[in-house]
Amino acid sequence: MKKSLLTLICLVFVVSMTQAQLLPTFKLGVKGALGFSSLSSEGRFFNSDTRTGFQLGAWGRVGIAGFHVQPEAYYASKKVGAETDVAGESGEATFRSFDVPVLLGTKIGLGPIGFRIQAGPVFSFAQDGKVNFTTDWDRYKRTSTGIIGGIGADISKFTVDLRYEHGLTDLNESPDYNQKIRMWTIGVGFAFL
Repeated sequence: MKKSLLTLICLVFVVSMTQAQLLPTFKLGVKGALGFSSLSSEGRFFNSDTRTGFQLGAWGRVGIAGFHVQPEAYYASKKVGAETDVAGESGEATFRSFDVPVLLGTKIGLGPIGFRIQAGPVFSFAQDGKVNFTTDWDRYKRTSTGIIGGIGADISKFTVDLRYEHGLTDLNESPDYNQKIRMWTIGVGFAFL
């Protein structure tokens, strides 16, 4: 009798988990993050120091069968410190952009607690920026692309993410420089749906 009852309980659990994985899920929320960015440069011109910026925006997640798509939209302020090879000049640059990542991922966990792995492209649209250098900085592009990946955790309606973003687009229009943003972010979010 005990074996039959235990078998029935396991069967009900497996069936309910299978049905839960096949039903589509939807979440919508807000997020904020701190970003630690640097501007890589191949060849000459400058060395970049990591500086702290921020991200504020919204995210959504649609999932089925254990996989999900998570588009996001947020305002980002990416700061870098740099020292040029022109008379040892140093300063700080701030890149402000509207960023749209589209992440693909999977979630592992039960109930309100789960861990995620995500990756995908990110598209950046420059809003404005401030660069404290005497060098010609008007040659920066207005749009760029990159790849982003990371891990995260969901605890009920709260989310925590650790991500790395690597720029694919050379930000400077000059053929002499190959400058790309690299950034680590730690973010928190809240799902209201």
